[in-house]
Amino acid sequence: MGPELGLLYIVATPIGNLADMVPRAVEVLQCADLVAAEDTRHSQKLLSHFNIDSPLLAYHEHTDARRTGQILQRLEQGLTVALISDAGTPLISDPGYRLVRTARERGIRVVPIPGACAFIAALSAAGLPSDRFSFEGFLPAKGGARERALRELARDTRTLIFYEAPHRVADTLEAMAAVFGGEREAVIAREVSKAFETFQLMPLRQLASWVRADSNQQRGEIVVLVRGNERRCESALDDEAQRVMSLLLAELPPKKAAAVAAEITGVPKKVLYNWSLLRKKEGD
Repeated sequence: MGPELGLLYIVATPIGNLADMVPRAVEVLQCADLVAAEDTRHSQKLLSHFNIDSPLLAYHEHTDARRTGQILQRLEQGLTVALISDAGTPLISDPGYRLVRTARERGIRVVPIPGACAFIAALSAAGLPSDRFSFEGFLPAKGGARERALRELARDTRTLIFYEAPHRVADTLEAMAAVFGGEREAVIAREVSKAFETFQLMPLRQLASWVRADSNQQRGEIVVLVRGNERRCESALDDEAQRVMSLLLAELPPKKAAAVAAEITGVPKKVLYNWSLLRKKEGD
């Protein structure tokens, strides 16, 4: 028989305030045979603060299969490996899932050590509906791709949560106002748990102007939260109603197509007509 397999710990670390480090995370990192970190220089400061001298190994989005293989080999030799990110919970907007997936496929036990997570902390204090939400991570950096991504989310009724780079946040908020509508409520949560923590809730148009006018709001770690679409009933149809409208619009003007489709589907004519206008706008 080979050696007993090791353990892979997924360890959450503070997103700003070091006092948020949970005791179990400190214990696991102190006992780990190896700590895999996004940025070893950044993580070394954290480990030093808690008197942790476990060896560090870089593991980030540019890590190749060879490095992943090295970590898995250690685990298969019975060693304990702890995976951490620069801040917060690993695998949230970082590539650690590849390591976790392969470890599980090889029968290696993966153990989460819960702790801070920036978007959950932001959601808890934002004042937007939190019963249903969608974490979207980072939007595309280029304007066209960003707008297309936002259009795909425009009808979503859940609270939408994004991470954003400080140098892009003003442009992103303006794009959101254009696509979602300037009156849609949104929150910028900046530097959560840090000295200059800021929460601001405003309609998107006002929030975009507020951020654009204050360079301080374009710094640090940023979470953007947007209230879901509360008018979905006016802009979304079920699959059958969409099929009927699509067939009719190929032969009839929108108003006539909506009138005929209303008799077939039972959906109000106004809803069908508004859907046809939105479809035409998205097609343009």
